Order: sequence, then structure tokens, then C-alpha cells
Amino acid sequence: MRLVIARCSVDYAGRLTAHLPSAPRLILVKADGSVSIHADDRAYKPLNWMSPPCTLKEDGDVWTVVNKAGEKLIITMEEILHDSSHELGVDPGLIKDGVEAHLQELLADRIETLGEGYTLIRREYPTAIGPVDILCRDAEGRTVAVEIKRRGEIDGVEQLTRYLELLNRDPHLAPVRGIFAAQEIKPQARVLATDRSIGCTVLDYDALRGIEDDKLRLF
Repeated sequence: MRLVIARCSVDYAGRLTAHLPSAPRLILVKADGSVSIHADDRAYKPLNWMSPPCTLKEDGDVWTVVNKAGEKLIITMEEILHDSSHELGVDPGLIKDGVEAHLQELLADRIETLGEGYTLIRREYPTAIGPVDILCRDAEGRTVAVEIKRRGEIDGVEQLTRYLELLNRDPHLAPVRGIFAAQEIKPQARVLATDRSIGCTVLDYDALRGIEDDKLRLF
């Protein structure tokens, strides 16, 4: 990973156009080729970014990042304050808490919960950026990647998006669509998932464990 702190301006040219005026910013260039520009706020969310696959060309003070669709992210450097590179190696992925791990196990055993005709390929399907919780096929034989959370928030959708970008490069799996599954899915996460054509499934933990809800039973 390369970390650059610089005073720069940023222009995006693609489906829309956007401009970030000159200011000090953090630029991350990751091993997967992605480039993202961050301010000193907004938690993890970048101001602008280019997802892989893309190429970075440095021409003096101008960096041009181009993706496969021809969209461009142009970074004009005015002053570089810091520039360093670090080898992070392969990340082992997020360690699930007990409930998430159990949800994954239960859903894999009852994969038809996602729909009639679904079949399991495997749990913890390995990728270069960590394992996909569940990889399966739907009734039409299409590949489906499932990310499981106890509480479904935006970062989970972002994580699944990164997995889908990688999986869809494999001609033996593509096209791969995603399902975001959780006991509770936040409205913002559902909106983002829908915008990215990712399905949402709310999981009933007790039902997956075979525990019936007797609240409405009369006897």
C-alpha cells in the first residue's frame, strides 16, 4: 500500500463530473490497483475513488487514474508532504463474532432459505482480499456471493462490493451477483445495496435454528 499526503486538487470525468478544490488530502494506492482520496473526516468513506481494475500514470505533478470504462480521476499535486509504501501481505479477513459465524453455518446448511433451487458451492470461499462467507448457485445455475452480518450496515455492502469485483474477473464464476444477508439491515445499507444491484435478505436466527415462534399459537 502506498500512502501519499499532499496538497492537491482532484477532477473526476466519467458518467458525471466532479471537482475537489486544492486542499491537503490523503491518497491511498492499494495493491489491488484501487486509488482513493480521503479528507480528515468521514470515517472510512473517501471523497473520491477509482475501483479496480484501473491504471495509474504519473506524469510529473499530474496523476491520471483510468478504469476499464474509460473514466478518469485526475489528481494535480501542488505539494507532497509524505510518500511511503508498505507491504501488508494477504489479509486474513474479518473474524466473525459468534452469532455471525453461526448464521453462516446455519445458512450454508439451509441454503434454500435464499430461494428454491439454491445449492451450496462452499463456505469461506477464498479471494485475494479475504474469504466470501458463502458462494452458491441459484436455480438457474448462476453464481451468488453471500455476505453475512448480524447487523447489516453500509460497510458490509462495501465489503461485498469488493468481493464481487474480484469474483467477476473469474470466467469460471462470472457473472456473479451478490446477496447481503443479516438479522437486521439498516435503511442506508439497503439503499446502497439496491443501487449496486445487490439483493438483501433478512435472516431469522431462531427459524434457521429450527426454533418455532409460539407467540401467535393458541395452544
